[in-house]
Amino acid sequence: MTQAPLIAVVDDDESVRESLPDLLRSFGYNVAAFESAEAFLSWDDKTNTDCLVLDIAMPGMSGVELFDKLKREHVAIPTIFMTAHSGGLNPDELLKRGAAAFLLKPFDPSVLVDAVRNALPNK
Repeated sequence: MTQAPLIAVVDDDESVRESLPDLLRSFGYNVAAFESAEAFLSWDDKTNTDCLVLDIAMPGMSGVELFDKLKREHVAIPTIFMTAHSGGLNPDELLKRGAAAFLLKPFDPSVLVDAVRNALPNK
């Protein structure tokens, strides 16, 4: 039996950390949620993560900084960025740098589920 993909949700907003994991679990994914980039980095299972759903604007290390750090450390995790404020960000640039998707909050739950499916290596 194949184990369900592991999705990590990193967002400082508690309501997002509660709702997105519930949504993704309802589609059969295993999910772990983190309140910060630093909390995700200290997690022992981060290299087993199949997809990262990552808020951009967070206190401390931003989502983009986490993405760049993982790339420097050769930890390749398909990453879906999400943000409520795209001010100053260029979604196309993030996609060119290897992001799997860029979602502007609020988004339809089906858009996130589709983005996760498309980001996983074995769709």
